[in-house]
Amino acid sequence: MPPTSMKRALIAGAVFLALAACGTETRDGVHKTVATKAGAPAPVKQAKKKLVQGLPGMPPVLDPKDVYAADRPNRLSPVVKDFPSRVYVPNTESDTVSVIDPKTYEIIETIHVGRQPQHVVPSWDMKTLWVNNNRGHTLTPIDPRTGKAGEPVEVHDPYNLYFTPNGRYAVVMASLDRELVFRDPHTMERKKTVPVTCYGVNHADFSLDGRYFIVSCEFSGELLKVDTEKMKVIGQQKLPFDGAMPQDVKVSPDGKRFYIADMMADGMWVLDGDRFTQPTLLPTGKGTHGLYVSRDSREMYVSNRGEGTVSVFDFTQNRLTRKWHLPDGGSPDMGGVSADGKVLWLSGRYDSEVYAVDTRTGKQLARVKVGSGPHGLAVYPQPGRYSLGHTGIFR
Repeated sequence: MPPTSMKRALIAGAVFLALAACGTETRDGVHKTVATKAGAPAPVKQAKKKLVQGLPGMPPVLDPKDVYAADRPNRLSPVVKDFPSRVYVPNTESDTVSVIDPKTYEIIETIHVGRQPQHVVPSWDMKTLWVNNNRGHTLTPIDPRTGKAGEPVEVHDPYNLYFTPNGRYAVVMASLDRELVFRDPHTMERKKTVPVTCYGVNHADFSLDGRYFIVSCEFSGELLKVDTEKMKVIGQQKLPFDGAMPQDVKVSPDGKRFYIADMMADGMWVLDGDRFTQPTLLPTGKGTHGLYVSRDSREMYVSNRGEGTVSVFDFTQNRLTRKWHLPDGGSPDMGGVSADGKVLWLSGRYDSEVYAVDTRTGKQLARVKVGSGPHGLAVYPQPGRYSLGHTGIFR
């Protein structure tokens, strides 16, 4: 073959190989890639979503940046979606539970329970509401589908009640007994008793991964850190305020901080739960008591029982942005947010009443007269996959 012809053949061959490596044209003119060993592109590494290694048996964390991701407006579980919307108010001095229809703001039923009911607590599986009859040493079950109370279950000193994130245990805050009592979540049979050296265990919340929880000790002004799986106290500290009286506990959406209301320090403590170092105090108002997260996880409503106000804390801005004053004052205590996120319900501890507050404007929507000493009311049902207890902490 002549040199010129050979050169042309080599060039044509090179072009053919190049086209073969790049692709072929289909009937519609679209080039289709042809895979060849030499021409295969290097694999692209996809960024893996950070996985949270939660407590064994715990439902997976939906969003590592928001522990309340399952609590969006009206996102009701199939378990509770057909339950009638009600507000259950335990009246500590009347030994009753007032049941309010949130649409009419009227009491539709009064349930007689044991001595000194403190909180109405949704069970882990969300099928039962437990009334904590503190001095009656019983728990009264209420069926939220029918609103009817069942036979009381004997449980000593049940000031408050929580559930481990995997649903394996109920945790009774035995305030005067100075114990954390781990029980069967259905029968309430005692499984393990953890004596504590602080006085007045009352409120708690769990870490993002559910592996530990922070407990407030009201009467000795202390905090505990408890290993959930080992059922063991692994940390204890005295709050740096003379006469401290810690109350409600809530974890931040990103799980990095815990907030502890303090009714004597008139603010909430901000705690690094992982490190369990000394917390700092953020003043909110006189008699700071209850903490409730908004349905969009952006804000937290802080009830100031001693001055009849509610402070609004912005998680992103890390500061208080507003303060709502109840007309004619009041004693806002414990409560919860409606399923649609539009109404904050709070008990008026010393005024035998309940307040309904618009979460967009802070305007009082209603005052409902109830029994004496209303305390830890539960708004039910609420969004979420499972309950961690108290008046409704859902994940």
